[in-house]
Amino acid sequence: MLLVNRNLLLGKLQDIENSVRGSLKVFGLRLGQVTKRSFEARVVELVEVHANIAAITEPLLRVRRVLLDEFCHLDRMAIKAARNDAACRRLMTVPGVGVIVALTYRTGVDVPERFTRSRDVGAHFGLTPRRYSSGQIDYDGHISRCGDEMVRTALYQAAHVLMHHGRWSALRGWAMRIAKRSGAKLAKVALARRLAVVLHRMWINGTDFRWTTHEPAPAVAI
Repeated sequence: MLLVNRNLLLGKLQDIENSVRGSLKVFGLRLGQVTKRSFEARVVELVEVHANIAAITEPLLRVRRVLLDEFCHLDRMAIKAARNDAACRRLMTVPGVGVIVALTYRTGVDVPERFTRSRDVGAHFGLTPRRYSSGQIDYDGHISRCGDEMVRTALYQAAHVLMHHGRWSALRGWAMRIAKRSGAKLAKVALARRLAVVLHRMWINGTDFRWTTHEPAPAVAI
């Protein structure tokens, strides 16, 4: 419930910000790159010499202010929940896996023993390709997208972070080789699937992520 409500507020925040950006752009006023905290100040700066635009924009800024405060409150609750959970702390040793990803995965899996094989976790969250087989036709399609969408999205976001930011790891190298061969998008999906497997194996074994020159020990073939 905490994660769902946090995502809801985040979505509403983004909707308001996109609406403000789009409205100001019509009048040639561009915000550029801003943070969550500097967004309102930048908008006020742009519209201060346009009284009518400022009057129309102010209600949205007031609503956004309340949403941002409440979002930050739920975000702090999520951080506290993850830090107080041993499984989440272990999952967060994996590069790319932060508080929200760990807590989302922890909640989605719930009881890791219900999966007899770690590789089944990726399929459970819809990260495995659909198989088409009929007569002469036999090929893999898009991922199934079954299961918990919030977990699937969190794993994909973690894969994106792992591939583009932070310290190099064997897991990142594995994904980069796929990206070179099949493209970045397919590599991120494959990495998200592998992360689901690695996280489950770490959770079951009670081991942290190992930074080695070889493939991480918890990983299994997919």
